[in-house]
Amino acid sequence: MRPVLSLLFVVQMYAAMVVLGIVFLPWAAISPQGARAACKTYCRWVIWTARWMVGITAEVRGVVPTGEVLLAAKHQSFFDILILFNALPAAKFIMKREILWTPVIGVYAWRLGCVSVNRGKRGQAIAKMVADVEKGRAAPGQLVIYSQGSRIAPGAVAPYKIGTGVLYEQLGQVCVPAATNVGLVWPRRGILRHPGRAVVEFLDPIPPGLPRDDFMTLLEDRVEAASNRLLEEAGHALDRQ
Repeated sequence: MRPVLSLLFVVQMYAAMVVLGIVFLPWAAISPQGARAACKTYCRWVIWTARWMVGITAEVRGVVPTGEVLLAAKHQSFFDILILFNALPAAKFIMKREILWTPVIGVYAWRLGCVSVNRGKRGQAIAKMVADVEKGRAAPGQLVIYSQGSRIAPGAVAPYKIGTGVLYEQLGQVCVPAATNVGLVWPRRGILRHPGRAVVEFLDPIPPGLPRDDFMTLLEDRVEAASNRLLEEAGHALDRQ
């Protein structure tokens, strides 16, 4: 039964994206507030339907940042994006450039002020990322970056990209780390969803001004430790070797 419910959930989730994208488009076309309202509505819809269709409950822990900060998050699946966006008052994401060409999502990402990068050209991508962020600082918000660059399976080890350190250094902002266990209930690939509690936890802020290497070490230690704790809390056995 679970595969059938998972399939129905995924189908309605993407159908809702199209419907809401069309309904809100006139407002989004003239105002970023319209784009944000559309995306908030979509996040709430998916979170609500996930609870009663496939048994996934979303939970946010920690102090939700409300000012202009850099938010460095663990990324395990599409669902942690939705939980983050729903929780944050003015989130904008750093994303790969190809997403801006995606129907519906691309239009709204552009209207929200998300920053696109070309991951195939690392040095140029980082320079462009910093420049684009600086240009957009007139619109305060929480700039979300996934420090490992892509979705990572629960418990898997992957390096943290230097782009987060560059932004931290250049922007001079507080950095709020965020941990998650979302990948246990909503895998990064496939349609099967598993009942359980999907948690995104905002951790203690890291003040500006640390040397880049020290910052990156502290960020990785905090996010990985907290994410592993959430995995173990959910009953996921970690390979400690």
